[in-house]
Amino acid sequence: MTEPRRLKIGITCYASVGGSGILASALGEALAAHGHEIHFIGSERPFRLPAHAAGIYFHPVVINDYGLFRYPDYTLPLSVKMAEVTRDFGLDLLHVHYAVPHATAAILARSMLPVGNQPRVVTTLHGTDTTLLGRDPGYGPAIRHALACSDAITTVSHFLARETRQLLSVEQPPIDVIHNFFDPKAPRRSREEVRRELGVGDEAIIFHSSNLRPIKRIDLLLKTASLIRNQKGFKLLILAGESFAPFADLARHFKIENRLIIREKVNDIEDYLQAADLGLYTSESESFCLSILEAMCFACPSVATAVGGIPEVVEDGVSGMLAPSGDAAALAAAIDSLLENPSRRSAMGKAAAIRAKKYFSTKVIVPKYEALYRRVCA
Repeated sequence: MTEPRRLKIGITCYASVGGSGILASALGEALAAHGHEIHFIGSERPFRLPAHAAGIYFHPVVINDYGLFRYPDYTLPLSVKMAEVTRDFGLDLLHVHYAVPHATAAILARSMLPVGNQPRVVTTLHGTDTTLLGRDPGYGPAIRHALACSDAITTVSHFLARETRQLLSVEQPPIDVIHNFFDPKAPRRSREEVRRELGVGDEAIIFHSSNLRPIKRIDLLLKTASLIRNQKGFKLLILAGESFAPFADLARHFKIENRLIIREKVNDIEDYLQAADLGLYTSESESFCLSILEAMCFACPSVATAVGGIPEVVEDGVSGMLAPSGDAAALAAAIDSLLENPSRRSAMGKAAAIRAKKYFSTKVIVPKYEALYRRVCA
């Protein structure tokens, strides 16, 4: 039987800390491990992309700040670089994460090339490009056009697929739902070493990891922590993708600053995940919430708001606990119940790890992308 042809794939994503960039980087690594040739194209190397991974190349986009423009333009230089890399390396397809500006740039890049050299375009939506920008009359029509011109569209949850169809009236191409995935690397340090570094003794570590954007509701996170009954029984570890300084006054307002441990822009997330006992996520909307999945892989169950795609990740009462959006008291009560019942917390953690491996692992998800690529390239 003939082995399937290896593909040459261009990937563009946001390089900053966030689920879309993390997913795109992990996907590129996994595809390269399967023998495909991967070309990342963007203004910066993605946050978690290894510097010297075999089969992976990075092509920087140069942005010139001309006085002619009030704001530097990224879309046009990106589209030119996409066209150049496609031409020079014979890319089969461009897989872009986020519709704006990446899908728009990919569609323009494709139109610059001769018909026989035009790549297929796969657009993956991660959330705010639909739920926020899709509602904006200044962006919605451009997003709708980019999606209609894509050869395939994927979303990371059924929730986001429904939102995209409703808000953007997307009919063609049909939307494929391919969930996020995560396979942890081996921690560099032991659980005990990490807890010593954090200054944690017998307290439980409640874990939160995000880019701290408004939709993550860090105000609600801190309020929830302040309502936990046993204030001396936990530390709240926040792995922040951006500076936590804007929230320092709020932490003092809730009188929990002595319960907080902040680490910013962490690469070795596995070290901290293995040291955690319980996750806490208070978002007002989530397309998936990759951070919850990352914790699940280390048998760490989460308490989270029942919004967006989170119920597709967490089985309420089985692999974690869900509470109504915005309800700090309900979130704190769920945390209390698990802190006071270690055996139940352990059982949920084991269920979370099994669920993560069964439904959201590299082995399960990456072949779905490969099948999609081959379908559009056929």
